[in-house]
Amino acid sequence: FGAGVVCAMVPAIVLAAGGSSRMGWPKALLPIGRDTFLSRILRTLAEADADDLLVVVGPDAARIEASLAGLDLAVRLIENPAWERGQLSSLQAGLLAADRPGVRGVLVTLVDLPLVSAATVRQVLEAYRRNSSVPIVRPVRDQRHGHPVVLGRALFEELRAADPAAGAKPVIQAHLHAAVDVPVTDEGAFLDIDTRDDYERLIGPWPGG
Repeated sequence: FGAGVVCAMVPAIVLAAGGSSRMGWPKALLPIGRDTFLSRILRTLAEADADDLLVVVGPDAARIEASLAGLDLAVRLIENPAWERGQLSSLQAGLLAADRPGVRGVLVTLVDLPLVSAATVRQVLEAYRRNSSVPIVRPVRDQRHGHPVVLGRALFEELRAADPAAGAKPVIQAHLHAAVDVPVTDEGAFLDIDTRDDYERLIGPWPGG
């Protein structure tokens, strides 16, 4: 992966490095229609004209890479050797790989939100590109905030320096006064699939019975 990747102003980072302990199955590899969670998200990001697709992976890196072999998209897999330290450590690994001259922010989403629509991704990206000085852009519906989220360059250093044990929340909360909320009707932006019950309720029968 990586051939033909070009510099993008807002690279897209999919966080897929968790151990999936509650699910008992790597979330990135769970089936959803003809796709896996991860391939569906990557197709959605590409449909929304997101560039420079990065996926941060952890203990299932080899299986995830194999699962993307037939995907006709340029994708960079970024291994997070410290994935057990939590989600912020994966975001930090993604930032390290994504940041380069010309990058103004990153679009971040989670592998357990496969139902988000390309329209939502496009709305969030367009809102940021209209005013790339804002620190955060995120979708909102009924006072709920979802994914994907754009994190502006103004936050990069703070996120890099943050303690993985505390997560990204303190950094995000410190800048919410300047965040831009994008109203969307897409329920998929808020549906995180964390457990087997979530999967069976939102997707269908658990694979393998």
